[in-house]
Amino acid sequence: MKTKYFVCLPVVMLLASCAQDTMTGDVYRRGDTRQAQSVSFGKVTSVRRVKIEGNHEAGTVVGAVAGGLLGSQLGRGHAAHTAGAVGGALAGGVIGSHVEQSMGNRPGVEITVLLNDGGSLSVVQQANPNESFNVGDRVRVLTSGSGTRVTH
Repeated sequence: MKTKYFVCLPVVMLLASCAQDTMTGDVYRRGDTRQAQSVSFGKVTSVRRVKIEGNHEAGTVVGAVAGGLLGSQLGRGHAAHTAGAVGGALAGGVIGSHVEQSMGNRPGVEITVLLNDGGSLSVVQQANPNESFNVGDRVRVLTSGSGTRVTH
């Protein structure tokens, strides 16, 4: 009976770790509020669609633990339990990594901006269906201690 709880716990941890914050230009974390930001202005010179990969380390660990626990229930005898645990941990780790990474992948955009002061920079942020960028757009580049974002 206790084994069922140990198997369910890693699955719950995996699902909870998949809930990631959005990385669009219009979403701020609580800790970013009431913080000064440096503002620069410029013109978009390049826009490229990119994929922001999800984190897969937690999925690997959770999958390995769940696979090891499930695998250790296979067969009879100490050697069979050990072999099942090792095989289950390896398979679970690989599966957990792929599941979490595919669930965490997000569409992104790489925006290159020629700043009014003559400098240039590129920022990658999550694509936002409510704000698109095109070459020639006038934009603001907001920089704070937690990162840089591009917005209109």
